[in-house]
Amino acid sequence: MKLHFYKYHGAGNDFVIINNLEQKINLTQEQIKFLCDRHFGIGADGFMELMPSDKYDFAMKYYNSDGAEGTMCGNGGRCIVAFAKETGLIGTTTEFEAIDGIHKAILHSSDDIELKMNNVSDYKINENKFIADTGSPHIVIFTENLDDIDVVTEGRKIRYSDEFPEGINVNFVELKNGQIFMRTYERGVEDETLACGTGTVATALAANVLFGITPPVNITARGGKLSVKFNKKDKGFSDIWLRGPATFVFEGEIML
Repeated sequence: MKLHFYKYHGAGNDFVIINNLEQKINLTQEQIKFLCDRHFGIGADGFMELMPSDKYDFAMKYYNSDGAEGTMCGNGGRCIVAFAKETGLIGTTTEFEAIDGIHKAILHSSDDIELKMNNVSDYKINENKFIADTGSPHIVIFTENLDDIDVVTEGRKIRYSDEFPEGINVNFVELKNGQIFMRTYERGVEDETLACGTGTVATALAANVLFGITPPVNITARGGKLSVKFNKKDKGFSDIWLRGPATFVFEGEIML
């Protein structure tokens, strides 16, 4: 089978996307894993299908690079919005379905997209650690000397620890000279990624709770910069928006 695909990235967090509005493509977990493989396939942190929706503009179906269906991906959400715009399916605003519910998005330009995330009603704090579900489960750990951390080794220890039987995404964050820097170990990718959208949201909320940093919270990942705005309410957050680039890389065909 010959598969037509598109490659996008959001601050270095990269994705293979296919147009499956006609629902004629049915891929196996092994095929998706192959497509995301950086040595034998196209190479990506995740895979997405642009799917039809009965009530909204489209539906987003997201898979981790291991081929299994994943939880919400913020950078992936912004990239599939950019793709939907390029196909002519939407204009400069949209509402679409994802695994965690309905999301709105605003396209400020072809490479600047703002995505509304779900409210965060609860979180946990343990010293310098912040735990919350921002569409995917995350732990944010504030540290020093971020560049010296072995993110894969240390992240994997936490991700597979008994404390998190279903796994968790691990963000190491440093506040330095008034700026916020982050590195993320992603569950499902099982490696460090250059950025993480839901992790960026978790980091912004953590910075607000632990250090009083007010929105918009600007965060620098290894692959680029993202921004988060939100409203704080009691023990939770509402009106959360993730903003940043969603960049088309290339399109092509691959044999499966």
